[in-house]
Amino acid sequence: MKQYMITTENTCDMPYEYYKEHDVEFMYLPCTLDGRVYNKEHDIDQKEFYVRMRSGSMPTTSQVNTEDAKKTWQPILDAGKEILHVSFSSGLSGTYNSCRLAAEELMEKNPEYKIIVIDTLCASMGQGLILQKVLEKKERGSSLDETARWLEEHKLNLCHVFTVDDLMHLHRGGRVSRVSAVLGTMINIKPMLHVDDEGHLLLLSKARGRRKALNNLVDMMEERVGSYRDKNDTIYISHGDCEEDASYVAELVKSRYPSVKSVMLNTIGSTIGAHAGPGTVALFFMGDRR
Repeated sequence: MKQYMITTENTCDMPYEYYKEHDVEFMYLPCTLDGRVYNKEHDIDQKEFYVRMRSGSMPTTSQVNTEDAKKTWQPILDAGKEILHVSFSSGLSGTYNSCRLAAEELMEKNPEYKIIVIDTLCASMGQGLILQKVLEKKERGSSLDETARWLEEHKLNLCHVFTVDDLMHLHRGGRVSRVSAVLGTMINIKPMLHVDDEGHLLLLSKARGRRKALNNLVDMMEERVGSYRDKNDTIYISHGDCEEDASYVAELVKSRYPSVKSVMLNTIGSTIGAHAGPGTVALFFMGDRR
């Protein structure tokens, strides 16, 4: 059985040390802010990024293109390894399609190559948590095909629930309609959203006040977790430069779910943060339905 390597994108919002520790290569969706392009080699400090957004700067992002994907994969293929690519939701970016096309082109020219590209229909640390699950399968000895099959069968069990302070950021990026954005930014009304089975962002409801919105995240977990209630030993929470709020949600989850032994918190990176904005808090876990 050939060795294989798992690759992904920075949209997992995982610490860079995590990728190094687990031998995961990642592609970077560039972010442009105040006329400067930030990428894998020249990333922006996360604190600075959110300070500038709060000051009125409006970042934009670009998808991974086929040449980016080929450049990332070629050294791995040259080393004789196969590839499983865990890709950002096709409902939010053209990155998955670029990677799929790149894989097809490489395998057509080199029939000995094997690259499986999977649309996770996940985003932020939802993509990160499904990446962790896939890595665990690999580390336990699952083959490339076995791991890919598990990912396809279980990706819709990866639940995303989140709240944002200002839906206009998502509207500017084309992620939600203007009507939803206007309704969601009424005075003291905080929108509750999730990522649906097609990998799109969906506005579900509105909570009155920030604390109520944070509490609602854990209520939304209760509605979705089902048979995974005692199986979620690890959950992830990402945030748009509001760690105190993310920690509050973490404590709520741990108090309600004794099975949760580990909670990873991390700041949402510039690629996702450009659309979600400061003040976003997102909770990720395994459940029976999204």
